[in-house]
Amino acid sequence: MNQPSSGIEVIKKTIPTLPTSAGVYRMCNTSGDVLYVGKARNLKRRVNSYTQLKRLPLRLQRMVAQTDSLEIVTTHTEAEALLLESNLIKRFTPYFNVLLRDDKSFPYILLTNHLNRKLLLTGDSEKTSVSKHTYSPKDTTKKGANPEEWIGITKYRGTRSHRGEYFGPFASPGAVNRTLNALERAFLLRSCSDSVFSGRTRPCLKYQLKRCSAPCVGLISLEDYKNLIQQAREFLGGQSRSVQEKIAKEMHRASQNLEYEAAGQARDRIRALTQIQAHQDINVENLNLPEADIIAGHQINGQTCVQVFFFRAGRNYGNRAYFPRHDKSVPLSEVLTAFIGQFYADKTPPRLILSSQQLPENAVLCAALSVKANHKIQIVHPKRGARKKIVQHAVDNARDAMERRLAEKTTNEELLKKAADLFKIKTPIKRIEVYDNSHVSGQYAVGAMIVAGPNGFIKGAYRKFNMKDSRKNKIDGYTAGNDLGMMNEMLTRRFSRALKEKDKNNYTDWPNLILIDGGLTQLNTANNVLKSLGIKDIVVVGIAKGPERNAGREKFYLAEKAAFQLPQNDGLLYYFQRLRDEAHRFAISTHRAKRSKSIYKNPLDEVSGIGAKRKKALLLHFGSARAVTRAGLADLEGVSGISKSMAKQIYYYFNANS
Repeated sequence: MNQPSSGIEVIKKTIPTLPTSAGVYRMCNTSGDVLYVGKARNLKRRVNSYTQLKRLPLRLQRMVAQTDSLEIVTTHTEAEALLLESNLIKRFTPYFNVLLRDDKSFPYILLTNHLNRKLLLTGDSEKTSVSKHTYSPKDTTKKGANPEEWIGITKYRGTRSHRGEYFGPFASPGAVNRTLNALERAFLLRSCSDSVFSGRTRPCLKYQLKRCSAPCVGLISLEDYKNLIQQAREFLGGQSRSVQEKIAKEMHRASQNLEYEAAGQARDRIRALTQIQAHQDINVENLNLPEADIIAGHQINGQTCVQVFFFRAGRNYGNRAYFPRHDKSVPLSEVLTAFIGQFYADKTPPRLILSSQQLPENAVLCAALSVKANHKIQIVHPKRGARKKIVQHAVDNARDAMERRLAEKTTNEELLKKAADLFKIKTPIKRIEVYDNSHVSGQYAVGAMIVAGPNGFIKGAYRKFNMKDSRKNKIDGYTAGNDLGMMNEMLTRRFSRALKEKDKNNYTDWPNLILIDGGLTQLNTANNVLKSLGIKDIVVVGIAKGPERNAGREKFYLAEKAAFQLPQNDGLLYYFQRLRDEAHRFAISTHRAKRSKSIYKNPLDEVSGIGAKRKKALLLHFGSARAVTRAGLADLEGVSGISKSMAKQIYYYFNANS
């Protein structure tokens, strides 16, 4: 009971020295660690409220008890105090504050006339100032030789210190990459570095792919290129309809003049713009959101998920989920207030922010963000209409994300107990095996087995199967579409070997449960394999993807039982999804590795007796492996290091049927 009084005594001792102006205060413990950062319109009045312990919530009572010192910083206005508070919270990460844990920056699309190599690779500007950059053209007579006259487009992440025009932010690299690819096809802007641009003597591959107008070699005039840049600005600025109408007029005019190639290019540009507009996760019609962020939160058991949706130029640029750290007693409105202040501490806020809650300090928050952005910022809690619906959509996303996060925190032991109850497995589940396969039209076919247990994934027990159909395709693999044959071979090889090892009394990794990626047909195939091998003590379950491969609508198949589904927010469903996705990832990566390796396969490697030295001698003599396969016997005998017997062996290997 002495600690609270000592904390109160420290505060009471400090109160007479405090001003009545606005500012920020920091409460620290005996070690000097910051416990809490707060702002106040009147510092003396606000700090004095901490001396009334009975009116404080328990978390603040604990904070006061640990307080050993108090520091203040005065500001001119409460808005300035709020901005300073947000920055200090992100700097000191106090235990008793609502804390946004966000270490990721957002990507942007950047229009600039200075594209250096570092900018293109990392998104960071050069250490040297851009203003000091000077260009010395190698050929001043070449049209379009000066890259500074030709604005380019690229992706940018980080502090907005590089000169140019920024459009965004985008919620993820995938969203900005899709938009950037479509913009290249729509406006044919350069995306190469200045050094590459100035050194070109002929168009690059992007010109052949119709993703650049080749200004580097003068295949487009500067005036026409500036017109493309202006159209790109208008489109990214929200005037998409007018830009499409202009391009449509260009297509119609070219068609009337029988310039069919130009008309086709305009048509392709319109398709690219349509692709950008069509790739929307949210229907943005009638919303009137040219520049806005939607911030919505949902609380479950004292934990909060905050969803942020980005709308720019009338389009949805994606969303991101955050899970701020805070005490369970903090209400949602207070969490959102602290979140908004910290979220925009290092970001430029939009003109409009839609919130799922009515914020208690809305006016102060708007004033603070307006000071930061140098223009008016509005924070609105919509109560009706289309905006209310879109905010509710964000709330639903926050709830689903929070439920999924809580479900994923469930221990593996609990999940395995639920799985045993669901599939009526009498013994505790110690090992789950999941099977999947991957191929391209039957070629480079591989099977994959991943293993999970009470402690998570057992990656040391993962196994891959190189599939070889009895029909012997030209390339190792199966007949296209014969997934059942692959499943049959994979399970037969796996459990035939397992039975042999079990008979030797050295087998300990017998599964309790097998998961098959597929429906009833794949399930029957797996059960038939086990039945043929005399295995009866393993439960096999098929997991079929939902309609349109929709996650959360999977169907489960068991022998002699009707298919069923689990609730969409069930933690066991999330667990099975993780198992299936891990098997799919392992199968895909194994297939890609096999396919990549085949690219570099040398036919000489298949000839017995040819090592590194003989292969090198053959390649140096003939120039290529293909030339070796076509060489005559006398030519092979003339190679240094190749005996007559080896020459005959090589010759007859490649000419056995001739």
